[in-house]
Amino acid sequence: MLKYNGLSETKKMKSVLMKSPARAWFGQESANREWQKLHYPEKPNFEKALYEYNQFAAIIESNVPDVYYLPEDDYTTLDSIYTHDPLIVTGKGAILCSMGKAERTKEPEMAGKFMEKIGIPILGKIEPPGKLEGGDVVWFEDQTAAVGIGYRTNKEGVEQLRDLTKGLVNEIIEVPLPHWNGPEECLHLMSMISPVDKDLAVVYSRMMAVPFREYLLEKGISLIEVPDEEYENFACNVLALEPRKCAMVAGSPQTRSALKNEGAVVFEYPGEDVSIKGGGGPTCLTRAILRE
Repeated sequence: MLKYNGLSETKKMKSVLMKSPARAWFGQESANREWQKLHYPEKPNFEKALYEYNQFAAIIESNVPDVYYLPEDDYTTLDSIYTHDPLIVTGKGAILCSMGKAERTKEPEMAGKFMEKIGIPILGKIEPPGKLEGGDVVWFEDQTAAVGIGYRTNKEGVEQLRDLTKGLVNEIIEVPLPHWNGPEECLHLMSMISPVDKDLAVVYSRMMAVPFREYLLEKGISLIEVPDEEYENFACNVLALEPRKCAMVAGSPQTRSALKNEGAVVFEYPGEDVSIKGGGGPTCLTRAILRE
């Protein structure tokens, strides 16, 4: 029987859900047609994105025992490679999110069908007017979570998440997010924090609300600060494969060095087209099915 529980950011990843551009984009024609309506800053190149993704997938497949890939469908867009956002996997089943980005509304349903196919029940779903995207939810190892309130997730979505996770989560705190570059840009709570161990996180403090930053410090979490020049390279989006073993987009030497100074093993992959242009780093490209 398949085990499942993804309510952690840093425990060892045992199984994961992903989706290749080969099954989401199909080819350059889809990228040409969709990139502007999805608010990408530049048009991605399909062949380059697929090459980059395969480098990333090789890291995952070398470190995670079970990797599940979503199949192609006729309802989702280029964004469906970012499997972190449409669902959350608890120890009692999957929660289907309600996407704040209109173009992604079909993703939870498609991912949910696959979850049921592999034996993971649907615990529930976030219903409109509630909005909740997985990138706004950060889990800590004391059964608490922080949820960003912004353009992709609202208070109604958080209240529904509280109801669905009763008995599974001790506390959910709400963290207000900044306007930053406006509602069309992909800004999640995980745009400014990536836990890499129970007591270590990569952060971009300039974007953080002061109470949330102080909350992290009070929990005994040491903070690796991402410099301004590396933030746009997604240096703040770091995926923990297990405590202090992580993957990140190549090209952020200061953040990489700071992680290594904290004893972390760091894998890098080229991510210009598959991550940066689409607004989704290594965390976004994965949804943990089981961490333990």
